[in-house]
Amino acid sequence: MPKVTFIERSGEVRVVDATVGHSLMEAARRNGVRGIAADCGGCCICGTCHVHVEPGWQAAVGPRTDIEIATMEFSENVAANSRLACQVKVTDALDGLVVRVVEE
Repeated sequence: MPKVTFIERSGEVRVVDATVGHSLMEAARRNGVRGIAADCGGCCICGTCHVHVEPGWQAAVGPRTDIEIATMEFSENVAANSRLACQVKVTDALDGLVVRVVEE
């Protein structure tokens, strides 16, 4: 099971087990990561699971989708490494991934 590190807004580091095939948002919610509200339940319409992918991991998580880009137009602190955690599917290749929960 891949391990993903979430750095919460407070700076607390949370290393969680993530299930292959599920989203980063699901892993965060299942493990009580603070700051991932996921108000839309993973439908990519609210942006409340916004994370910054740490350098070196962007290629592994893949590019943003068009709907993800449109949803983030309403988010704050969008950067080149921004992703919506609901849109990143966990794979074995993401073992060790580090993401920061974005301050909104």
